Amino acid sequence: MASGSIADRTHTAGAAISIQSAIAMTGRSQRTWWRRIEEGVVRKLDPDTRGRARVSLDDVVDLIGVSLTAEDKALLELADAGDPDAQDDIGQMFLALGRHDIGRYWLQLAAEQNHPNAMQRLACCHLSGEGVARDENMAIKWLAEAAAHGHVIAQEQMRALRNGFLSRRSA
Repeated sequence: MASGSIADRTHTAGAAISIQSAIAMTGRSQRTWWRRIEEGVVRKLDPDTRGRARVSLDDVVDLIGVSLTAEDKALLELADAGDPDAQDDIGQMFLALGRHDIGRYWLQLAAEQNHPNAMQRLACCHLSGEGVARDENMAIKWLAEAAAHGHVIAQEQMRALRNGFLSRRSA
């Protein structure tokens, strides 16, 4: 095989992320990612323990326009592996960096694993339209879920919603 071929570029070293997460973080299609791998523009790495195809995290970071530290990359790898605490943390980080679409993606993954903090923050995203179309119904859904899972701030927010609704009904 020629030097620099796809086989030569496939390895286990270096930070990696699944193609699914690369798609969500860059907005590029699966077809585009596979084409970039075939062209040798993106490094394909060994599959993860779940059998998901992975690419070099550095190649993905170059396309999302943010600078990540080694610690951020390690956290992103944990998030991609399914750790809900890491998903919440990385989601919060991307929201703070102004990448609401990416932040919402990670918060959604954590919230779907019943992470109360991610649920509450996802509710705020739906209410404000950060990284997702503004949707009060989804905001209330996630806020109620967070409250039901013991998130103290969400419980207070739900109490305020109920009190506001009930005071209007009795007026």
